[in-house]
Amino acid sequence: MRGFTQGFYGYVVALFVCLAGAGLFLLVAPQGRDEHIPRRDYSITVANFGHSVPYGVWAPRQDPPGWVPNSNRIAKGENGAQVLYLGYATAEREHAMFVQSNEQPAAGFASRMANSDKAVGTQQVGEVTWEKRYREDKNQRTLVRILPDVTLVITGTADWPELAELAALLQQRPKG
Repeated sequence: MRGFTQGFYGYVVALFVCLAGAGLFLLVAPQGRDEHIPRRDYSITVANFGHSVPYGVWAPRQDPPGWVPNSNRIAKGENGAQVLYLGYATAEREHAMFVQSNEQPAAGFASRMANSDKAVGTQQVGEVTWEKRYREDKNQRTLVRILPDVTLVITGTADWPELAELAALLQQRPKG
């Protein structure tokens, strides 16, 4: 019996027992194959943001079909301005984020969110023209709209039509 637990054969037996145990565990453990993206409701964050800024807040009137809102937060921008971030996993499982702030200068805020200050054209969404920016090394596409009281930015790895889909659903909520 002592030869069975020592030396090369003992090592082989111990290895076999460990591998058999691991295989048995993998066989009986549940294996979920479904994709799970956590859904984060942003309605309270948008309402709280609306109470802290002097303008009507912009937000999607509904989520684009197949998109999952998966992050939201309010942060301090430069010069004490409030910044609202709403993040999504798109229907194509790319990333898109809607950001807004009254931070000044507006062009600096837009450039920081886009990681670029170079316009590559425009995108017509309904009757509204958005500036397009693209940063190739990050595969980041951005739509920018600078209004008198707020700057709107939609950015991420999503393609242009997906970003435009989110832009089309934005509406300004009355200050209140």
